[in-house]
Amino acid sequence: MAVNKALEFKLEAVGCASTGNLANSVAAQAAAAGIASYILIPESLERSKITATQIYGARVIAVRGNYDDVNRLCAQIAERHPWGFVNVNLRPFYAEGSKTMGFEIAEQLGWRAPTSIIVPMAGGALLSKIHKGLGELERVGLLKEPVKTKLYGAQAVGCNPIVDAVRRKSIDIRPVKPNTIAKSLAIGNPADGYYASGFIQSTGGWADDATDPEISEGISLLAETQGIYTETAGGVSIAVLKKLVDQGHIDRRGITVVAITGNGLKTPEAVALNTPDAIDAKIEAFERLVEGVAHVA
Repeated sequence: MAVNKALEFKLEAVGCASTGNLANSVAAQAAAAGIASYILIPESLERSKITATQIYGARVIAVRGNYDDVNRLCAQIAERHPWGFVNVNLRPFYAEGSKTMGFEIAEQLGWRAPTSIIVPMAGGALLSKIHKGLGELERVGLLKEPVKTKLYGAQAVGCNPIVDAVRRKSIDIRPVKPNTIAKSLAIGNPADGYYASGFIQSTGGWADDATDPEISEGISLLAETQGIYTETAGGVSIAVLKKLVDQGHIDRRGITVVAITGNGLKTPEAVALNTPDAIDAKIEAFERLVEGVAHVA
């Protein structure tokens, strides 16, 4: 009888609780599959992330509260409706997908694991699954050397429950109320925080956090030196990388990989830029503006 009921079950819609990136992905995949999607987000989420989700025809619902409030509501909805919530009742599949980042890192390094990996942490799944992915590659014999990668976690000062656990040399997470410009990482009660903290410590890594000004500086530093424009989560990674290097945690002789997980166009308000200079369409106006330019006859 149970089998028959399972066969009769029909998935009516998919959805997720999201701080932005997952919302975009779920909405796009649902549109391609012809499935209705319901995306629940914190009311304060950046407008550009909302636009990048609504464009796929998803029903976007803003919830008054933080991500943890949104996630709790999604769990209640999943109990009462035949919907698949990617990070609730479909979470195992969602989390396993994060392993592909570990696979790609190893592949692009010529099937070697790096010395260090720095990962921005929200729920903690990405760091945990990168670790799992590298371990699986080692077990099936695809890596040229044993995995000795140290894992480093990065969070914002305004939402750092996993960093706090690592500093206490614990795997027990103390939930916090998020307050940071890095909204994509603003999960105060991370579902995989227990595992992330454990893997960081067992690999000999560390975790640190970044203030809002440091996050903005990290975004600018990456753009100006590497030509990569990242959102606030990437700014957290770069700011923490700088701290880890200064503190001597990172082995400069090895290969360090930094996970940059979102495009900067999702959070343009995170960096204050000057208004472009305006001039008349005349060479004299340009040369007056740009001093020191050699005159070419």
